Amino acid sequence: MNYVYILECGNGSFYTGWTNHLEHRVQVHNEGKGAKYTKAHLPVKLVYVEEFEDKSEALRREYEIKQLTRSEKLMLISANNLKSNE
Repeated sequence: MNYVYILECGNGSFYTGWTNHLEHRVQVHNEGKGAKYTKAHLPVKLVYVEEFEDKSEALRREYEIKQLTRSEKLMLISANNLKSNE
């Protein structure tokens, strides 16, 4: 599986990425080895995930999410959290 994820950084900002090993990737980010941006904004918390069979679909969705405004990302995260609480 391939995953597109949003992390909430220690300063409240968001980081969007993709991986095929979600738990390991989040751990690597929190160890300061995941990305230059997250390294400077630790700790990070996983707040959103989408799952894809195809890597190219995941990369396309990652790009789409990165184009969203902060408020649009907040709505996406909120809508996902509402679904998981149902």
